Amino acid sequence: MSSELQQIMVESTERIFSDTVDKKLLDAVESGEFPQQLWKLICENGFHLLATTDSGADLADAFAVLRVAGRYAVPIPLAEVLLGNRWLDGSDDNLISIGERSGDRTLTVPWAQQAARCLAVTPDNRVFEISDYQSTSGRNIAFEPRDTLSGNFTEIKTDDDAYELMALSRLSLASGALNRVLELTIQYVGEREQFGRPIAKFQAVQHNLAVAAAEVAAATRACDGAVEAIGEERFVLEVAAGKGRVGEAITVVTEIVHQLHGAMGFTHEHQLHHFTRRLWSWREEFGGESYWQSRLGHHLHSLGADSVWDFIASAK
Repeated sequence: MSSELQQIMVESTERIFSDTVDKKLLDAVESGEFPQQLWKLICENGFHLLATTDSGADLADAFAVLRVAGRYAVPIPLAEVLLGNRWLDGSDDNLISIGERSGDRTLTVPWAQQAARCLAVTPDNRVFEISDYQSTSGRNIAFEPRDTLSGNFTEIKTDDDAYELMALSRLSLASGALNRVLELTIQYVGEREQFGRPIAKFQAVQHNLAVAAAEVAAATRACDGAVEAIGEERFVLEVAAGKGRVGEAITVVTEIVHQLHGAMGFTHEHQLHHFTRRLWSWREEFGGESYWQSRLGHHLHSLGADSVWDFIASAK
């Protein structure tokens, strides 16, 4: 899809999410309410089928939409729906969810009890549909449903790097959310006054903002690099580098933005926590920093010392 059409798509999803996803909705989700009206809007506009092979869109377009979803902390398993419909050749409005298989269980499955179909992926890129499953309720740190399933597994054939695509979904969501918390913080320090002037005028605050902005920029570029590598031999390594780099950025940025918001940023009444708690959750899903850094490190070790610079400096 052309960049112009992708921009139209991004703007369309931005309008939907800005009109429907607010603090009231996010608070309702934390109490266990599924956002049915938001799901209906997504389906009516066809965004749930965006990653299917006959949608006319590229996978990169789907991840661009996920970045917008991250900016609004969209409380629906949109990444799971997009990739699930792709692997199941779906064409209906049923909710699909995906977790990570561990032995005979599938962990951290979003909204499993509302889903019509549930899938499991493994680090070696196998995809399974789960049937006749039993569900144990759980929640992540953002109080979103993350259930554990046990049941029967039927393997689904796909040529996709399924595990890496799920990890990339967390990169895209986190990239959007990181940009949003930076914007919220810049706005807050420009309005909050102390000693007769906005705290944004203080050098220490400016320094912390600069550090946060640099981390957000690095995370955004790491995510872009992984998206640009979809379908290429380097894709898995770009995801590994991106997951590690974005994880580091989440640690630094969330610490800074909460410091700059002071006590206000920790209150339930403020919206900041809806983003930072999701960031902490996404950082760990489908491989944390240490897992992906280890995979990247093993690859660099296998190249030998004389080839490391060529690997870093080239896009191959």
